Amino acid sequence: MAMVASRAGVSGQTVSRVVNDSPRVDPATRERVEKAMAELGYRPHRAARALRTGRSQTIGLVVTTLATVGNSRMLQATAEAAGERGYALTVVTAAAGVAVAFERLAEQEVDGAIVLNEASAQVAEAARPAGLRLVVVDAPTDAEFTAVHSDHAGGAATATAHLLALGHETVHHLAGPADSFAAAERESGWRAALTAAGIEVPAAVRGDWSAASGFAAGSALVAASAVFCANDQMALGLVRALADAGRRVPEDVSVIGFDDVPDAANYRPPLTTIRQDFTALAQRAVTALVADIEGAAPETFLAVVPTSLVERSSTAPR
Repeated sequence: MAMVASRAGVSGQTVSRVVNDSPRVDPATRERVEKAMAELGYRPHRAARALRTGRSQTIGLVVTTLATVGNSRMLQATAEAAGERGYALTVVTAAAGVAVAFERLAEQEVDGAIVLNEASAQVAEAARPAGLRLVVVDAPTDAEFTAVHSDHAGGAATATAHLLALGHETVHHLAGPADSFAAAERESGWRAALTAAGIEVPAAVRGDWSAASGFAAGSALVAASAVFCANDQMALGLVRALADAGRRVPEDVSVIGFDDVPDAANYRPPLTTIRQDFTALAQRAVTALVADIEGAAPETFLAVVPTSLVERSSTAPR
């Protein structure tokens, strides 16, 4: 740091301010210091900074699986959001339970953790190491910790209303896992929309988020005229199963998904879906956690990120 200061013609304190992204440095000076840092190959020493600040500048991410597109997209978005704030990201799986994942993160001395989706169901009962700050993505609104989630119920109601507006007498539902908060919220929104329209709610068919489970559900949904699927992967499997049974989408059956994964527009037919804003979701989660770590946030709050309907070719008038 002294060498950088000497080359840039500034004090060591000014270099420190640049390194810590302080606003108390004018642009010309900042540019000069950053140029000197680049020329000398200077990098802040994370361990030394941790000793000085008492923080590791590392966030933990707890996830049950990265096999689902939603979780993998959240991982990428969270890593990017953390990096923008100067934090590294370490990922642990909850294969042995969330409590074990928390202990592993505590051993790595992370400053806080974000728990994703299915793992959130275990948080309330899991022992949390003292001082581990926490944000949970997809958790009940009465949770005793900071929670962030998409408007799953609102998105599901929008999907259902869209199909009813196309003239379908009812809408069947291919639901996600029973222990998933997101799946339960989407099922609730579907039920609420049908009830509000005065339509008897048919029995839901349950999958596990995978395209294979969507394909397996085809036999139970082959006679439907409209199906709302709890995610795009299950919708993809269902479309194939319907095609194998001689049912055309959307001529015979309208199908709508949830998430708007990158490949949804390239399905055959392109999939009508409910878009989740994974970037906004990760930004809200990371912002809340970093604020808590740095002492600027309340202990608990809830943030709900809006969803939106994306109309493509897999739905059509009855």
